Amino acid sequence: MSAATQLSEQRLWGAPGIYLEPEARPSLQQAQAWCRRLAGSHYENFHVATQLLPRALRPHFHAIYAYCRVSDDLGDEVADPQTATRLLSTWSDMLNECYDAPGRSRHPVFVALQPSIVACGLPREPFADLVRAFQDDQVKTRFAGLAELEEYSCYSANPVGSLVLYTCGYRQPELHALANHTCTALQLANFWQDVGEDLRDRDRIYLPQDRLAQHGLSEQDLRSGKEDERYRALLRELVDETRTMLLRGAPLIDRVDRELAATLYLFTAGGLAILRAIERVDYNTLSRRPEVSKSAKATLLMSAALGKLGVRRTSRGL
Repeated sequence: MSAATQLSEQRLWGAPGIYLEPEARPSLQQAQAWCRRLAGSHYENFHVATQLLPRALRPHFHAIYAYCRVSDDLGDEVADPQTATRLLSTWSDMLNECYDAPGRSRHPVFVALQPSIVACGLPREPFADLVRAFQDDQVKTRFAGLAELEEYSCYSANPVGSLVLYTCGYRQPELHALANHTCTALQLANFWQDVGEDLRDRDRIYLPQDRLAQHGLSEQDLRSGKEDERYRALLRELVDETRTMLLRGAPLIDRVDRELAATLYLFTAGGLAILRAIERVDYNTLSRRPEVSKSAKATLLMSAALGKLGVRRTSRGL
């Protein structure tokens, strides 16, 4: 086995840094601890926001987070697309085993996830959709228009919102529709934030091809790093549309309990902060990755935490 292949296998079985032989089945307590450590080793909004939820729900969210994290690593951090595709296929098989043959799973994510599936009535589809999105990433790196990107987000982002709502007991279709607006907008905001990084590191262009053409831009312009007025006008247009979509989903905050409202407020406010960070660098996201400042993050967290403590967060505060 080559060093690269062995590293990829370890991503599947052992990240972060704990190699588990396939035949070793951890106890539920060990598996939950593994997922909790994985969640604690990253600082994305999903992990931070779930800390605002009731303590009893956190093991469920740690397991969901760990599933999302490993899926993402297999899709984005394995350099060879063929190897990534094979590992994602194995991951998908392990998901099906978790649903179809409870008690046989050996990976800590699925050992931890299985009780959450039962306790919260989590459907298989959102988990499967995430794997599909990362599999598609191995072969599809360009998108014709915004509608195609929104369709991609149905698999890459919207399942996360659905899982959050299901775990908290919300199954109403109209609430899931609002969550879809939020999640799609967050996905798009991340795309506009990471244009240069995605192009250089992954040869992926998420800027819609039809919009590039409308603004007189070519792929060669992007590769040469041209951040001229054409590029800034394109990003300004996309940022404005993404903000509108993000605010379209914001009424969900007003339709759920106080603790979940604080979490959703953090998601939405964080997305708006990313869009403002892009504006602050005058939309020049080819040469840099605009970041939300530490002070801004602290303010967002404090505001959301006040919501958990009793100051109701509403969409009007965004």
